[in-house]
Amino acid sequence: MQGLIGVTRIYWKHAAILLATGFLFQLLLATGFLFQLAALHSGAQDKPKRPRITGIDHVRLYVKDVDKSREFYKSIMGLPERGGCIGHTGACFTIVWDRRQAIELEPARSSEIKNWLAEIAFATDDATQMRRYLADHGVKCGSIEHKYSSAHFRVADPEGNVIGFVERNASAIDDPPPPAPNQVGTRFLHAGFVVKDGLDWYELQVPDGDNWIEYMLNIPSTADHKALGAQNHFSFGVREIQAAAEQLRKNGAGKIAGPGIGRDGKRGLNVYDPDDTRLEITEFTPAREPCCHPYTAAHPTP
Repeated sequence: MQGLIGVTRIYWKHAAILLATGFLFQLLLATGFLFQLAALHSGAQDKPKRPRITGIDHVRLYVKDVDKSREFYKSIMGLPERGGCIGHTGACFTIVWDRRQAIELEPARSSEIKNWLAEIAFATDDATQMRRYLADHGVKCGSIEHKYSSAHFRVADPEGNVIGFVERNASAIDDPPPPAPNQVGTRFLHAGFVVKDGLDWYELQVPDGDNWIEYMLNIPSTADHKALGAQNHFSFGVREIQAAAEQLRKNGAGKIAGPGIGRDGKRGLNVYDPDDTRLEITEFTPAREPCCHPYTAAHPTP
């Protein structure tokens, strides 16, 4: 199964590592100041306090043909389309309303793009404070944009990967609509992207939730668009993988890689959107022990 068995999952026990989103870890690793992670978490009185980071807010993808990709995410993945996209997008889709997680599609303006994962954005409860906190630690931050009752800003990691932070309107949703009857996957679990500067495969969990990001390493610099699409990916969680596979077939999915069991011990499968971006679909809990490293964090729940 392409991509599914290629990631060794490693959960760090050190709180400072878990409290750092991936680009901050990489920033410090690249500059040789790994020990500063402890300082980021020390909570010194003269430093801005880090607000909560609760999970993945949205994943934004470059697409060649918005209408073709819209049809894939609406019909094959069964996701409801919505208005109020955060980015400069052609379409966006809700995964789950009460967590406000979404997929956004942005028209590709160049055929030279290799990384079609345009942005991974984290949810925070205070975008202004988060920007102040990152800037105080030497991270160059974009300006805060306000749109559809949300505040959003972006940074770039040392390799140019775009990381966003979003503060959504905190108003309650009394009666969130149920998932669409043909929807495959009810929430994000993780997103992964290629990095060059690292020691091994990493998973870094957000400090105030159960989503995580994955570093995809040892990928050749000459990797083409299709190879990078398999690595720069994101993941949905499902209760039962066989049911998810059957729903995909009913929805008209042309090619499904799996189901099978990955090295993490979880049952999963892969499908690819029209631009060869990989969607990993996996069960919330493992069916057997992982091959290499034990889990040290609680598993996500539906």
